[in-house]
Amino acid sequence: MTSAVERTDVLVVGSGFGGAIAAYHLAAGGARVTVLERGPWLRTEEFTHDYKLGSSYTRIFDFVVGDGMSVLGGNCVGGGSVVYFAAMPRAPRFVFDRRGSIGRRMWPRSVSRDTLDPWYDRVEEALPVSRQSWQDASYAGGLWAAACDRAGRTANPLPAAIDTDTCVNCNFMMAGCRFDAKRSLTTNYLPAAIAHGARIRPLHEVQHLTRTEDGAYRVHYDVIDEEDYRLRHDSGVIEAKVLVLAAGAGATPVILQRSAAHLGAMPHAVGRYFSGNGERLNTAVVDEARAAELLGLERGPGQPAYGANAIGRGPTVASWDRLDGNLPEYSRFSLEQLYFPPGLGTILAQAPGPSGPTWFGPEKKALLERWSSWLTVFSMTEDDNEGVFGAPPATGNAHRISQQMLGRGTLSYRPTRNTWRGWEESDAEVREILERDGLARVLPWTNDLVGAYTVHPLASCRMGDDPDTSALDDRNELRGHPGIFVTDGSAVPGALTVNPAMTIAATAERAVPGIVAAARERGVDVAYGAPAPDGGTAGRAGVLPLLKAAPASSA
Repeated sequence: MTSAVERTDVLVVGSGFGGAIAAYHLAAGGARVTVLERGPWLRTEEFTHDYKLGSSYTRIFDFVVGDGMSVLGGNCVGGGSVVYFAAMPRAPRFVFDRRGSIGRRMWPRSVSRDTLDPWYDRVEEALPVSRQSWQDASYAGGLWAAACDRAGRTANPLPAAIDTDTCVNCNFMMAGCRFDAKRSLTTNYLPAAIAHGARIRPLHEVQHLTRTEDGAYRVHYDVIDEEDYRLRHDSGVIEAKVLVLAAGAGATPVILQRSAAHLGAMPHAVGRYFSGNGERLNTAVVDEARAAELLGLERGPGQPAYGANAIGRGPTVASWDRLDGNLPEYSRFSLEQLYFPPGLGTILAQAPGPSGPTWFGPEKKALLERWSSWLTVFSMTEDDNEGVFGAPPATGNAHRISQQMLGRGTLSYRPTRNTWRGWEESDAEVREILERDGLARVLPWTNDLVGAYTVHPLASCRMGDDPDTSALDDRNELRGHPGIFVTDGSAVPGALTVNPAMTIAATAERAVPGIVAAARERGVDVAYGAPAPDGGTAGRAGVLPLLKAAPASSA
């Protein structure tokens, strides 16, 4: 086992949106930066487009089953940016005024849509992000838009981090893009960080943190096997003056919980107030004849009107009619057309059986035979931050069951009446749109057997103004532990009603000046002000006035 202690200026745990953005800016500013990533580092050509267990896609996901909530996240260099659908909307204005279960504003007073917009601009420039046109809409997106229009609803092409000129519409983007059309962080922030000297170490799983006598931190890690993640080959320690935790909302709180024995008590909110972004799935089976008659869809002689679920890309069209700040909290949500492949669809889709929904039997077989006529609608609602993590496992973020992907976690989630209200109202809206005049039959998700799920975990170490209900201050620094910052989805205070990647990235960008200031106070020769990874500087225009107006300690 490794015994020597390595040293770096800044150590970043995780390489997704929160980690890659911090790593780039700190490395570009002159700091020595090391990034530890639990998952593998796959080359573009290594992504396998088959969704078969045991192939590369299994290695880049982390699926953790909790008590009432399962979490699907990224597990590779690039983190969630490798396995996301690249939808990048900004959070609605009302989100920042949400009160949630604590009955008062969850977000810090210093963070609003207005103050975050310049940081959104920086992310849009860096990836870059652009709004898709109707010509970019997939078959599934087009059908969803037409159904919304017929039901008197509006629909919108989604902003996305996709190079539409390079995209081949293979619809395997969730398993990693083989064509670099999806703007994963492996195409921008991470290579730029490496160009400035950052070191990225895959298959390094952080276990706990300790503190040195002079106030620095030591990060204790294991090196795991590249095929069987239950095996550990080595261990080591890296000492750093500043830590940036960005292991994801399902892992960052577990690392901190396990570290309490060494660092002292953690803020009360560490491992509490977890949000699943209020997510919900509805699978609709489209009646091809009714789609042709009601929507006027056609694809040529002998072809079904729709029957093209797999053609295109993930989400391309969303309905935002219920993103209205005048509506009561827990009744606001977005509805997004989504593509899930047959492999995952086999697990998720529930056929109507004689005694209720079923995953097995002749009804399920008949449903699966019609998979090309499915339309999946993804709801993002407002939940009540009910999730709580139990005592951490001995190692890792979960008790790993299989060699890759699957684990049993300590997260407990009991939906409140408020959360159920959001789910039920969004389910009803999907049925109102798609079941009108027999266009489709909607098969909503049920929590009865497997509980809720999320692909966008949030808020388990959230920022805020109230020390009793937030783990971080408004600069993303961990309360009571100076020099430790959290920049991943766990820092976002609650559900966003839209895809959260853009907001996670923007809040990470916003946190960097404070991290730079803390590093300088700890003797690191580092500056802030790097351009976008491609050298662009337009996105800096709105940020500079904010930095000049900020206190000297955070500029």
